[in-house]
Amino acid sequence: MTGPVPEAPAEAARRRTFAIISHPDAGKTTLTEKFLLYGGALTTGAGAVKAREGRRAVTSDWMDMERERGISITSTVLQFPYRDAVVNLLDTPGHRDFSEDTYRVLAVADAAVMVLDAAKGIEPQTLKLFEVCRERELPLVTFINKWDRPGRDPLEVIDEVEARIGVVPTPVTWPVGIAGDFRGVVDRRSGDYVRFTRVARGATEAPEEVLDADAAAATEGDAWATAADELALLGEVGADHDQELFLAGETSPTFFGSALTNFGVRLLLDAVVDLAPAPTARLDEADKPRPLDAPFSGFVFKVQANMDKAHRDRIAYLRVCSGRFERGMVVTHARTHKPFATKYAHSVFGQERETVEVAWPGDVVGLVNANDVRVGDTLYVDERVEFATIPSFAPEQFAVVRVRDTAKAKQFRRGVTQLDEEGVVQVLRDLDLGDQAPVLAAVGPMQFEVAVHRLETEFGAPVELSPTAYTVARVTDVDSTPTLRSMKGVTVLERADGTRLALFESRFWLDRVAAEQPELRLEPLVGNELAG
Repeated sequence: MTGPVPEAPAEAARRRTFAIISHPDAGKTTLTEKFLLYGGALTTGAGAVKAREGRRAVTSDWMDMERERGISITSTVLQFPYRDAVVNLLDTPGHRDFSEDTYRVLAVADAAVMVLDAAKGIEPQTLKLFEVCRERELPLVTFINKWDRPGRDPLEVIDEVEARIGVVPTPVTWPVGIAGDFRGVVDRRSGDYVRFTRVARGATEAPEEVLDADAAAATEGDAWATAADELALLGEVGADHDQELFLAGETSPTFFGSALTNFGVRLLLDAVVDLAPAPTARLDEADKPRPLDAPFSGFVFKVQANMDKAHRDRIAYLRVCSGRFERGMVVTHARTHKPFATKYAHSVFGQERETVEVAWPGDVVGLVNANDVRVGDTLYVDERVEFATIPSFAPEQFAVVRVRDTAKAKQFRRGVTQLDEEGVVQVLRDLDLGDQAPVLAAVGPMQFEVAVHRLETEFGAPVELSPTAYTVARVTDVDSTPTLRSMKGVTVLERADGTRLALFESRFWLDRVAAEQPELRLEPLVGNELAG
């Protein structure tokens, strides 16, 4: 028996584990890079999402496809110290097609920073991601980005947030100068005006000058007068930060800034450390909390292969939930009930990593070559625990994949299996044909593009995709399979975990079959609504 770990609660109190979410192109990855800059984690200045010659790329977008397209395709873990805290920052894909990856990350975050485009406000993917946060009961900090560009009235933006997502924005900072003419922000907690100075390409910290109200009025003139009137209105309606309401998910402390120019980034990072909750006891699958000082337990939320092209390894990302993690400790794998040695354990910083000896609740550890570990697995020491697994999204697009060169069949099978384990796509196999021509199932078409690219470049298996006519999937069982397979416009395929999915060519046909033969098992996949 290992017994309680008394140091764990104090170490957990220093951790801030949060995700950054947004609609594509709202500036999420740029903000992530600037957090690293202000956290002292970058020694050569901040990179750019679309890096030109002589400028390095951002840390979180490490895949070739990400750098070519300027979008995040996979989530990234970045750990760095800031003040007296340890920050575990989780950068997530914004594109709808990679929603499932974001969903998995949010399953282990303690809070989220929602990035909005000042000109566009609430966008479709923003709404979907917020619903995930609501389901997970995650406290939400809002950052209204791109205030250095023409945009909307600030009061209009916060009104839209409240009207469309049902959370009351409580501005902690307020912009001075209209969108496109950004001078600085008022910190409503102190009343100070923080004036910013632009730096070349936003590669270094933006100089800040703190002024009182009189100095601000003399310096900014009409822009200050407008901001003062807006601040008075906010005071009248009581739009002040309340920590309890924030933690309950009823309000969202809101900040204005520009990730590109670094305006307001430090204030936001300070607020995340000050306001976001530290890790707490995680509920197991029976809704029983695992105390922070209980023996070690952790939850695997992501698997990624081939991050190190030289070694072609496989890394499982584990969030420490309780106790003390020590490299080399032997843990129990809850799903298989087998022992697992953690000899190769790394702290992760984008694509880079280094050996980690100790980790605490809230930290993310990368377990290298953990070949038997899957997304949703629990690892523990001593007192048995198993945390609830992460539900799969319902795929909406299906395509048969075949290897073009039969001599590459082994590489093809290995690659398909790996992509399935990572969750890049779901891989469905015909009950008769098996691995010869599996069906790739995805939320959106970009998942197919990523899968094909990685099969060809990482696994050396040239492939071809053949679209199918299927558009909707439901969970079924062995008893329902013969009847469903006898129907036109329906097929039954099997996932690697043994779950059978019935695929229909149309929702109309699905609804008709379900109505006429209610004895058939046709259950929606959990996460179906969030994917759509």
